[in-house]
Amino acid sequence: MTPYREYKSVPLLRGSSRTARACLHLSFLTMLGAFALSAAAQDPLPQNGRPQLLRDVGIDQELNEQVPLDLQFRDETGRPVALREYFSGKPVILTLVYYECPMLCTQVLNGVLRSMQGIPMDAGKQFHVVTVSINPRERPPLAASKKRVYIGLYGRPDAAEGWHFVTGDEPAIEKLAHAVGFRYAYDPGSGQYAHASAIMVLTPDGRLSRYFYGIQYPSRDLRLGLVEASAGRVGTPVDQLLLFCYHYDPATGKYGIAILNLVRAGAVLTVLLLAVFLIVLFRRERRMPVPGTAKWEVHRRSV
Repeated sequence: MTPYREYKSVPLLRGSSRTARACLHLSFLTMLGAFALSAAAQDPLPQNGRPQLLRDVGIDQELNEQVPLDLQFRDETGRPVALREYFSGKPVILTLVYYECPMLCTQVLNGVLRSMQGIPMDAGKQFHVVTVSINPRERPPLAASKKRVYIGLYGRPDAAEGWHFVTGDEPAIEKLAHAVGFRYAYDPGSGQYAHASAIMVLTPDGRLSRYFYGIQYPSRDLRLGLVEASAGRVGTPVDQLLLFCYHYDPATGKYGIAILNLVRAGAVLTVLLLAVFLIVLFRRERRMPVPGTAKWEVHRRSV
């Protein structure tokens, strides 16, 4: 795939209309339907009414589990690299895709790109992104071509040192996918992979911290996920305050309002305001003249 063709495969990143989103969903459902038909041809009477191919696809959350960092891959130049080389004291966004995917993988990468463009942190400075191909037949030149496209679209300094596109052999790919709970299946009929869409945020030492599902990842959620994964080593004091107000829900893969924390904060604020009011009132009373004194007479005549 040439860079020109890849640029054509990246849809518009801003101003998506409702019609465009509907078309995207329809295309995705069509792709799933093709997988289902192909699987049904091989398994005409699937158990539980679901083709075997799709029964093997999904995401199992493995929060706080350690990813094997000694797994060997190849970077965009073809150089052998251990996964741990990308964990250099910074949190890591991990995406499992394949570069010749006709639809879903491009949308996942576009979603990561949009989310990263919406946060003040920079890939290569505060965090790294590692994109791993699940197709063992894909090679470094294809990864390098994909990287040029997305680094160009991201357009920030040090991006080339912060967003890595790697390929690998099947045993390493399967071990990594199993470790993060990413279940996928190869369809020999179409020559494509059936897989779910999600990204993961890992701690600097390689533990799974957060999962975000779908193809759109709110910048706020990704930002808070990176701050939490880094144990506060990246981000600003404002981010720490936001973490007090928002709570990660593993079931939805999103951050929501932490009601209990807000109630506690409101109670503390109420107590503080009451204390300030009492202090001001007490000081004002102390400044009032005592009845029967000369100052009291002066004050009484003035009012």
